[in-house]
Amino acid sequence: MSEEREHAGPVPVRERRDLRADCADCFGLCCVVPAFAASADFAIDKGAGHACPNLGQDFRCGIHTRLRESGFRGCTVYDCFGAGQKVSQVTFGGRDWRRAPDTAKRMFEVFPIMRDLHELLWYLTEALALPAARSLRDELGAALEETERLTRDEPEALVALDVEAHRRKVNALLLRASELARAGAGRRRKDHRGAVLIGARLKGADLRGASLRGAQLIGADLRDADLRGADLIGADLRGADLRGADLTGTIFLIQSQLDAAKGDASTRLPASLVHPAHW
Repeated sequence: MSEEREHAGPVPVRERRDLRADCADCFGLCCVVPAFAASADFAIDKGAGHACPNLGQDFRCGIHTRLRESGFRGCTVYDCFGAGQKVSQVTFGGRDWRRAPDTAKRMFEVFPIMRDLHELLWYLTEALALPAARSLRDELGAALEETERLTRDEPEALVALDVEAHRRKVNALLLRASELARAGAGRRRKDHRGAVLIGARLKGADLRGASLRGAQLIGADLRDADLRGADLIGADLRGADLRGADLTGTIFLIQSQLDAAKGDASTRLPASLVHPAHW
């Protein structure tokens, strides 16, 4: 996972640079901290806190250019939202876990917490850009400031943080922003929050302004579906067929969701996202 992500096209203008992975400034944390289970997404079993055998001494992935064909598809759809370089260069001041092994345990504990905080920063930044959520601007701005402050805490404070409680608080605010934004659809909006839609036949479906928050859309047929203005936060799009689908104006859609799905040049995306190179 340690390397630049495999996207086609330039870095989207709207994205904040500090919320995008910069693997050159990271100590390969995404290749060490998570556990892998041998599956369609990972070719091997790997325990949490153990370096992937493909991770080099320079913290670069030795098979980055052939991850998919080597059985590491899961690596290509992972996004740390810039948490890797934050932990490596800011929280631990550039001390890497190999040369300073006393930092390893704490660094590995901090990384997933930082990743959660950076993901929330991403969503809050997007919510602040929603014209329909202008009435929430002060609350969203305060939540963004608080979350950024938390990312600057010392390792001990980060490990002690109740990140789930903070996530629930922010998510309630994001939901309010979503409801305001989707109200602009001016129609009865479908509520599929948390719905199990694995393999669902939704070809050509009218899902404008729908809530698909946390929906399981694994392998769903969404060809030519109209998803304009739909909320896709946390939706599982692994293997979903998005060919010809219109995702312009979707809310809280992130690049890794697209990376896990199938699509082609006819898939219409928000201006902030790009067609994955493997489509």
